[in-house]
Amino acid sequence: MGISTSTLPCIASLLMLTACATDGVSVRTEKPQAATLENALADADTALASGQTDKAQGILKSAAANYPADKTPWLQIAQIKFDRASYGEAILNAQEALQRDPADKLGNSIIAVSGLRLSTKALSDLSKQNNLSGSLRSEAQDLAKLLRTSLGEDVLVPTSNVAARKPASTGPARKGAAVKNNNPTNDPFGGLK
Repeated sequence: MGISTSTLPCIASLLMLTACATDGVSVRTEKPQAATLENALADADTALASGQTDKAQGILKSAAANYPADKTPWLQIAQIKFDRASYGEAILNAQEALQRDPADKLGNSIIAVSGLRLSTKALSDLSKQNNLSGSLRSEAQDLAKLLRTSLGEDVLVPTSNVAARKPASTGPARKGAAVKNNNPTNDPFGGLK
């Protein structure tokens, strides 16, 4: 009894498939273990200390994927972006952290300060173009008042000639009251400071 030539390829294929089903003598029973969160954070800190910011971000993104419920990798990425003046990206990453812990002070701080820095730049650009007027100007002045009140500061942007300026009024401002620009130059932000 002989093996027909049509069954020979089938037997060869079956043997090859059987050989591929295992990886040699030992058969893996478990997946390779992902790095622990603490190890990943330590590796990211080491990469940052050696100036490898991109590597640190890659490690943190991998940690965020492996530990999706933890806010720490997102906060560290947000801090890196903030330190590199990438305020938009810092805000996005801080928002990811806040989805995991809405009461996190660092995440809220990164969003607040990044947002203020973006706003300051945009207002500065508008000032250079002399396009800050009307309702936009009054809204900016109202926001500046709110910030001064919240921070307990008379001046939001300190300059070298702060003593030459009059301090902000300590009484409550009337709603809709005009803010007088005491700045003799033509700086549209004079009323904001």
